[in-house]
Amino acid sequence: MALADELSSYATSLRYSDLSPHAIHTTKQRLVDSLGCGLGAFHAPPSRNGRAFAEAHPSTAATILGTRQTTTADIAAFVTGTMVRYFDFNDGYIGKEVGHPSDNIPVCLAVGESQKASGEDLILAIVLAYEMQCRFQDAANLHSGGWDHVNFVLVSSAVAAGRLMGLSQQQLTEAINIAVNSHIALRQVRSGNLSQWKGCSAPNAARNGIVAAELAKHDFTGPSPIFEGEMGFMNQITGIFSLDVGEFGNRDNQSYAISRTLTKMLPTNGEMQTAVWAAVSVRDRIADLDAIDSVQVDTTHVGYKFLGKDPEKWKPTTRETADHSLPYTVARALLDGAITIESYSDEAIRDPAALTLMQRISVREDPALTEIFPEYIPNRVAVTLTSGEVLTEEVRDAPGGGRVAMTDEQFEEKFHGLLRALAPEAQREEILSLAWGVENLPDLSPLLRATALDTT
Repeated sequence: MALADELSSYATSLRYSDLSPHAIHTTKQRLVDSLGCGLGAFHAPPSRNGRAFAEAHPSTAATILGTRQTTTADIAAFVTGTMVRYFDFNDGYIGKEVGHPSDNIPVCLAVGESQKASGEDLILAIVLAYEMQCRFQDAANLHSGGWDHVNFVLVSSAVAAGRLMGLSQQQLTEAINIAVNSHIALRQVRSGNLSQWKGCSAPNAARNGIVAAELAKHDFTGPSPIFEGEMGFMNQITGIFSLDVGEFGNRDNQSYAISRTLTKMLPTNGEMQTAVWAAVSVRDRIADLDAIDSVQVDTTHVGYKFLGKDPEKWKPTTRETADHSLPYTVARALLDGAITIESYSDEAIRDPAALTLMQRISVREDPALTEIFPEYIPNRVAVTLTSGEVLTEEVRDAPGGGRVAMTDEQFEEKFHGLLRALAPEAQREEILSLAWGVENLPDLSPLLRATALDTT
């Protein structure tokens, strides 16, 4: 059986009753987190651009997060997904490839609403999407060949959308075939000076996955075998890999990938979280920041390649470049003692103090740190003072990481922090109540209506 057939067989057979209480609760945590990240970015330029784009495609199918504006399900997922990704504050997962499986949550909300799905349907679709994306990330690498990690979102979004649309197993296979064949994304989106598309690449893959599912619903067929074929995904993109669908989360093993995903307490790249905590710890031991002579950041191969190699990381001109820059983020953490959303404002990026301090920062790979990645996500910051004293801090796991999971209370604190200036407390509490109890909703409209912000 071809891999696409195995995936569709698994996806059409899994039931809500198969899910563990832990997987269900983790899904609700990720939903709360994604709603907060998306609504918090309501006024960001890509969010505004997305809503303007959606105006040209009117439809009553699905609601854009934070609004009463409706459009097609694929465009609603794209715009909402762009909002969720903007701050780089949503969850992540690290295997042979890195990625953000919560990129699938906007898909499940938009398609779920358009299909009159229940809260239980939503949870099952989210778990399926995470299972697909995370298992692919464990199995194969994309970035070393110059391909973007969102190519795995093509599979996960097509599967989640297709399940919500009620596709047959064969139709779901065709949705996967169509999505993967036709929409391969390049890694250039995360190289050099980063653009708005950094946060749009996954939402665009998700949009394509939805359209592929819609085409399959109308009996379009796609190229096969899409993964194993002579000109297929393995031979052209990743190289040969093994994926045992029998090991996917199920009623018997209760080993759902969503339970292994990571979350963030800081609005910046996931591989950089420990560098921030290390820098903040060192800063607490520095009486005078003018006494900093040099800063050495030791990181993993992934950290160096993505966050510290390009010259643009030392002179960021966009938010997207800054929140993927080790030198900038470490400089900002040393100057401010924290990283917040405002750390990546235009004013902060142009701050002469940060630009000056960055010139004293060097970044290199430490093979010993690479060796323990991704079990740990380590970074080391060593600050040499003008006196010759060296202050060093190494952090291997950040809050929200694999060993220090965030609590419900921390998710709520993060949610309120992102929305405090945008929504009154009563509205915030209503959204949280609906999200925490989403499995009880007969359809998703109450939740989406509750997110509409008063932007007048």
